Amino acid sequence: MPFAIVDKIASVILVYRADGTLAGQSTVLLGQTKGDAIVPGTGERTQARRLSLADRTTPAGRFVSEPGHNEVGEAIVWIDYTAALAIHRLRPSPPQERRAQRMASRNPQDKRISAGCVVVPVAFYLDVVQAVLGHRKGVVYVMTEDGHRPT
Repeated sequence: MPFAIVDKIASVILVYRADGTLAGQSTVLLGQTKGDAIVPGTGERTQARRLSLADRTTPAGRFVSEPGHNEVGEAIVWIDYTAALAIHRLRPSPPQERRAQRMASRNPQDKRISAGCVVVPVAFYLDVVQAVLGHRKGVVYVMTEDGHRPT
């Protein structure tokens, strides 16, 4: 299966084809709050638009990904559907979030702004994520905050 590795410390994603060759890598935006666990009920609170700061983590682990769509029909790759966790392209956001500038920053601390999803540049999503993970199930490994392999 194709797979991706999300390194939260470096704020990068590496996407591999099913044959193990690297398809591409990119900087990412990650959950605003550090942490490696999914806070129970996050998926429901996401749908109700009632996320707390504690909910905004990008959890560590091994996830079976699946292509799908969000509530407005945009193509995304689900990492954990129940937790409303996905890989998706950079979207327009409130100006004060400065997401495009954060994406371009070399400082990994600037990358902590999402509600928990792994956010990638639009071109990377279309050229790599959609092409490799957007048509079939895959595996997404999200490394822990301390860089160790998830348990």
